[in-house]
Amino acid sequence: MPVRAQAPRATEIAAGATVVLAHRGFWGPEVGVARRSGGQGRLTFGAACGSYERALGVRLGASAQFLLRPGERSGIGPYGGLGLAFVGSEGARGAGYITALLGVDQGPGAGAGWYAELGLGGGVQLALGRRFRRFSSWWPH
Repeated sequence: MPVRAQAPRATEIAAGATVVLAHRGFWGPEVGVARRSGGQGRLTFGAACGSYERALGVRLGASAQFLLRPGERSGIGPYGGLGLAFVGSEGARGAGYITALLGVDQGPGAGAGWYAELGLGGGVQLALGRRFRRFSSWWPH
């Protein structure tokens, strides 16, 4: 099987911004880490700090994602996922949610690329940012 058709193992670091449009909205910068174990799956964890109920708040999320084209080095690779999120701040009651998302990665088989996500869970979530990937040593750079 050619290297191009294989799904790479990777560790990813992401930086971006997230906005949740809801009765209790949230917006702020977000950082995340993810692990791809070599198939089409990715496990992610993200933390955002920003405005929630007009106070400094935090949003934490974790998801299991399915990448349709994890080895593509150019173009976009769509993905979907399910997860959990928590949002809260001092002075405002926190809440936990089950989440679902659809997204696209630019060049999911390349060393870096932008991403965009649309999700549901505690409102409509929009996220944009950049992912940096470190692949297994056998994956061509």
